[in-house]
This record gives sequence, structure tokens and C-alpha cells, in this order.
Amino acid sequence: MNRRLLTLIAALTGALVLVVLAVPALAQGVPGPTAPTIPIPRVNIGISPATKPTDVALALQVLVLLTILTLAPTLLVLLTSFTRIVVVLSFVRTALGTQQVPPTQVLVGLALLLTFFVMNPVIQDINTNALQPYLGNKITQSAALDRAQKPLRAFMFKQTREKDIALFYSLSKEPRPAKQDDVPTYLLVPAFVISELKTAFQIGFAIYIPFIVIDMVVASVLLSMGMMMIPPVIISLPFKILIFLLVDGWNLTVAALFASFQR
Repeated sequence: MNRRLLTLIAALTGALVLVVLAVPALAQGVPGPTAPTIPIPRVNIGISPATKPTDVALALQVLVLLTILTLAPTLLVLLTSFTRIVVVLSFVRTALGTQQVPPTQVLVGLALLLTFFVMNPVIQDINTNALQPYLGNKITQSAALDRAQKPLRAFMFKQTREKDIALFYSLSKEPRPAKQDDVPTYLLVPAFVISELKTAFQIGFAIYIPFIVIDMVVASVLLSMGMMMIPPVIISLPFKILIFLLVDGWNLTVAALFASFQR
């Protein structure tokens, strides 16, 4: 009985081996469906000579456009009210002592929105007198640039101190201008930036004073009670937030910012 069982097992094993060996051979002999081929694109990068002057002009225009897009954030920061607004908002957060609340992204976003609000008259002037006539082929590109910089320069002159302009004239060794139109833009922009920084720091100092008073009062109370191991900042922080909410601090800060641009 055992011999028969062993013989049967050996026969089944041999048949299974034959089947396994025969399947690949049969698969090679039977033609199957061809797999779909996916075309791979070929990219050629090269430099070819320009055949017309317009080809060179178009390439230069694209280069200038890419350069302007790259410098757009810098221009937004240096030529608008963004610098003053974002510095003042940062002073508010530091004076409150709330570390990263509000987050930096929120402060920058709010500063951008307030910047567009402050610069709205300038933007409308540029759009009406420079951009739309240029898009309608009514004026040339140079004329559009001249018209666009006039309202922007007028805004910067209004917010820039004469002392700062005189500083950069003394550094550049250029003769003093007879009127504002004679001041070059490359001297006006840095003078405008340092004027904005000074105004922002003046507003920030005024914001800091009440919070410093609160810190001093809390520190004196804790010292008189003998609680020298407790940091005064932990106790004064909720009081500063409460007072800031009671006086509607964000409303006052934004109102002070807009009032500083109306002088």
C-alpha cells in the first residue's frame, strides 16, 4: 500500500514538472497582443540667428518683462506704503508680547491689503492716464512710463523729508536741484525708504509706551508681594491683551497709519 502511494505521488510530481516546463515553451510559440507604444517627445534647445529686427526686439521685451516680474516684490516694498505699515504691525505684535500671534503671514497679508487701500488713488491714476492709453495704442511705451511715474513720485515726495533727500545728494556729490522734477528717481527712492522707516519707528514708539507702563506696574506689584520667582511677563500679558481689546487697538492702529499718510 505504501509503495502504491509513493508511486502515485512520484507520478503526479513528474507530471507537474512537465506541465511547468511546457507552459513557457507554449507561451513563446503563441503570438500574443502587442503592447501599445507611448511616444516620447524629443526636445531640441538651440540658438538660431535672428532673421528680422523684430525677433531681437521681441526677445529683449521678454527679457525686460521677466526682469520686472522678478523685481516686483522689491518694487512693492520700496515704492509704496508697505514698509511703514508692516513695520508698525510688527511693533504692535512685539509690544503685546504674544510671540508669533498674529502669525507673520497674517501681518504681511494685512499689510498688503492696507497698502493697496492707501495706494488706490495712485493706482487709479496710473491705470487711467498711462496703462489704458498704452494698451489702446494711443501712446508710446516711453510716454506711458513717464505718465506712470508722475503720481508715484508725487506720493513719494509727499512722504519724504527734505533732510533725507539732501543726505543722498551730499553722498552722490550732485548739484542741488531747483525743483522736485529735477530730483532723479534713484535718489528719491532710498530717501523715501528711510523716511518711511523713521515714521514707522515713531508710531511704534508711541504704541510701546502704554504696554511698557503695564509691564512696570505688574513688575512693581509682584515685587511688593514678594513674588520674585514669577516672571512679570506671564502676569502682564493677559492684562495687555485685555486693555488692547477694550480700546479697540487694531482700529486705532490702522487709523493712526492712515492718518500718517494724510499729512
